[in-house]
Amino acid sequence: MDGLDGYPSVVVHAAQPGGRRVTIRGEDAGLATSVADVVEFLRRAGLDDAPLDDPDFIEWRGGGTAIWPATIDDPDALS
Repeated sequence: MDGLDGYPSVVVHAAQPGGRRVTIRGEDAGLATSVADVVEFLRRAGLDDAPLDDPDFIEWRGGGTAIWPATIDDPDALS
């Protein structure tokens, strides 16, 4: 499931105002506001059973699945 040249096929970029940008195979899939959005983008790309915790497949930049714009402003949201 590796992407081109051994890089992950999916990148969830660091949180920004409004969400986290998602790219799939180098193409912009949209702005996710939660893990559910990432799962939906993957479904639309034909990757229904994508392993969200596999670093060879998906790269979470700026933090993992718990980091979203609201958690940046409110560190207590992680607990």
